[in-house]
Amino acid sequence: MKFLKMFLCLFLFSIGIKAQTEKYVDKQSLLWIRYYNQLELNNKWSVHTEIDNRVFINPVTQNTFVSRVQVRDKITDKVELGVGFAYFSLATQDPEVKTGFHIPEYRLQQDVTIKQALGKVNLAHRYMLEERFVHNASKLMLEDGTTFYLRFRYRLQGDYTFWKTEKQYLKGIVYDEIMINGGNKIIKNTFDQNRIYAAIQVGFSPAVALELGYLNSFQERANGVDYFNRDIIRFSFIHKVKI
Repeated sequence: MKFLKMFLCLFLFSIGIKAQTEKYVDKQSLLWIRYYNQLELNNKWSVHTEIDNRVFINPVTQNTFVSRVQVRDKITDKVELGVGFAYFSLATQDPEVKTGFHIPEYRLQQDVTIKQALGKVNLAHRYMLEERFVHNASKLMLEDGTTFYLRFRYRLQGDYTFWKTEKQYLKGIVYDEIMINGGNKIIKNTFDQNRIYAAIQVGFSPAVALELGYLNSFQERANGVDYFNRDIIRFSFIHKVKI
């Protein structure tokens, strides 16, 4: 019940934002395809590597390419720490506008994830801090230097296993994540975005799983007036390796 109340509050918050800004929203559809590798060094340490390609569907246009690596430390069965680095290459935020160049972003991240069981539902509270270094750019070209931004993220995730054998499983996943911008460069868009996600994950073996989900991303743009409302189909190939 506590999980449902928290999830409902986050959901209503995101709906409230949408209702207030409906006439300024740019609706978009995307496809995210992700490879996610989890390399388990031992019972305590692991290295997670991710490659994510994001494209607009109509018209088909490159949006973003993402590569990420993080080291995770399992402090206890309920607490994990993570630290990582990510590289983003942004082609365009509008499928109708192609700039002819990509904008690089270099990102550091740290997170604390707290897990708990609520009946048959597994909950995970993730608190993340990101330090973002975005390459300066005009509408025509890349420019010298980078601009630094902070971003705070909180994600409440729940998963439920419908069926499981020794080597295979079927589970459902839902989460709500809110992101808040920080730093002296943020003037009008302290609220960054809210993401709601629902997916089905199928484990075919201890090493391989596939996940198919729908993600709604509602994001405020830098001017504080316009918003993106993105319907995203996300397909993930999850590969687990033990040393």
